[in-house]
Amino acid sequence: MTPGVAADREPGPTAGGKSRTGDFDARTVPPTAPGAAEWDEAVRLLLTAGDITLLAHVSPDGDALGSALAVGLALRELGRTVRVSYGDDPLVVPSSLEFLPGQDLLVAHAEVPEEPELVAVFDAAGSARLGLLEAKAKAAGTLLVVDHHASNTRFGTHHLIDVEAPATAVLADELITRLGATLTADIATALYTGLVTDTGSFKYVGTTPETHTFAARLMATGIRHDLIQRAIWDTCRFGYLKVLATALAAARLDADAAGGLGLVSTVITRAERAAHGIRLDEIEGVIDVVRKSGEAEVALVLKEDDDGALRASARSKGAVDLGRVCAAFGGGGHAFAAGFTAYDPPAEVVARFRDLLADALLPVAPAHATPGDDA
Repeated sequence: MTPGVAADREPGPTAGGKSRTGDFDARTVPPTAPGAAEWDEAVRLLLTAGDITLLAHVSPDGDALGSALAVGLALRELGRTVRVSYGDDPLVVPSSLEFLPGQDLLVAHAEVPEEPELVAVFDAAGSARLGLLEAKAKAAGTLLVVDHHASNTRFGTHHLIDVEAPATAVLADELITRLGATLTADIATALYTGLVTDTGSFKYVGTTPETHTFAARLMATGIRHDLIQRAIWDTCRFGYLKVLATALAAARLDADAAGGLGLVSTVITRAERAAHGIRLDEIEGVIDVVRKSGEAEVALVLKEDDDGALRASARSKGAVDLGRVCAAFGGGGHAFAAGFTAYDPPAEVVARFRDLLADALLPVAPAHATPGDDA
């Protein structure tokens, strides 16, 4: 059941400092934000396309899937033909996001046209994050990229990128407003999910007064924010606790890493997950426990997927640019939250990661860093 009730959009400021009328205030909009012409063109493309495909990145988090579904619901409200997908096989909604509305819009990657008319991608910094749908996205007549990662490679034909935004959901909300759709409780639920995911429930440095104003506007539709938060942060299967216990027992602290600021790391094997019937998406929260170590500036969790690859999640408390470190592995993300995929033995990956930290120290944490939970 969707945690919310139907309600209409109320006027008010957005999370990015833009007015609800669509006018931009140069005093509040950061220079990295999309300009009026970019917004107008994106809206024109979406309203004139006969067929629209919306994509989240692989292994989607709440910001990616929430943003895609929110815009999908809005476009359907406006009478458009729209589908939502992501490049995983099989397409499985993460257990923590099973409450999201609009899942009837979801289709498997094979059901996405080979040469889509228009594709809009949400929360993906690079085309590789589209997985099995990368080639189809690149074959689209129009490829609109909606994102807030500083490491975005601008791989589309059109872009709505704002590195100051605390979540892609902020951009999705602005897009929905400019499309002229009504903010229903279902749309608000999806947007709120994206917002709380990438702000760490409003505790990350990218959270601003406007972020809370945005959240208040979403809550005013009658959504059950408590149920959303519980599903995302405070619900797991018992087997997860067993996997977490093993991961914490295997954790190692390297106090000399990162110029003496410290690194805590652990590895979760597919055998450990299989022993307790736990999927890869169910262990995303392990990094949020490991990062709590007061002796370590940086936390790293390596998660072996079902094919044997290592999915890495890395977090910094503000003194190390992990986007730079993870880019060296072919990954990326935010300065304080990033990730990558590796295929070498875990010990070698940790050792190389450690060596790269020394050259990624920050004299002052960047004010615009917006760590999220999508790496």
